[in-house]
Amino acid sequence: MKEEIININDVSFAYSKQDVVKNITLTIHKGEFVGLIGPNGSGKTTLLKIMLGLLEPNKGSVKLFDKPIKKFKDWSKIGYVPQKATNIDKNFPATVQEIVLMGLLSTKKIPKIITQKDNQKIQNALELTNITNLSKARITDLSGGQQQRALIAKALVSNPLIILLDEPTTGVDQKTQENFYKLLAKLNKKGITIVLVTHDIGRITRNVTKVASINQKLTFFGNHKEFCAKDKNHPHEHTLCIHGE
Repeated sequence: MKEEIININDVSFAYSKQDVVKNITLTIHKGEFVGLIGPNGSGKTTLLKIMLGLLEPNKGSVKLFDKPIKKFKDWSKIGYVPQKATNIDKNFPATVQEIVLMGLLSTKKIPKIITQKDNQKIQNALELTNITNLSKARITDLSGGQQQRALIAKALVSNPLIILLDEPTTGVDQKTQENFYKLLAKLNKKGITIVLVTHDIGRITRNVTKVASINQKLTFFGNHKEFCAKDKNHPHEHTLCIHGE
């Protein structure tokens, strides 16, 4: 059996008594690439934040690496790229290298001294995302696709075992999206587990290993072929399946 990275058991969450996610149970294993899909307001981002411990469920339990989330301390194992992460203030002066360094500093204890080994980790993250040549560039001078790669490098610099991304391709063109998905597939082949919240499942179905479809409740969790076979009678989702073939 593959190692369990995230285990969600009968989880529910509500804002002001308004249910957002209800009775969701799923397990994400090491090496999987999970596409988390659903309509607007379906609870995708809420579920992702529950996985990250940013929200506490009203009911149910969450485990990370087989530990109850409240007892989990090794956050360097988890990388996170939040929604609209590329909407950066134009006056923000940081370079790409400094942005990636932030991902490393967040895992260090005081005093936060940067070692030669740390510099090598930064270099490795830049190489993996193919932006070494942009290390001295200001983050605000980059294109949307380049900013995405810089933020992925920031998430990668602590050598996480899993990366969670929330709608990372919003507002970028189709070619940039395709290159971005190729990068995620490359990272997944290197053994990094990926959870990707997206409306654009059709373009990444050749890469994902699992589809989790939610609309408050979990409506499907399985591989892409099973997803398409199950939803042949639902035109919208079936279109996504055809598009991804």
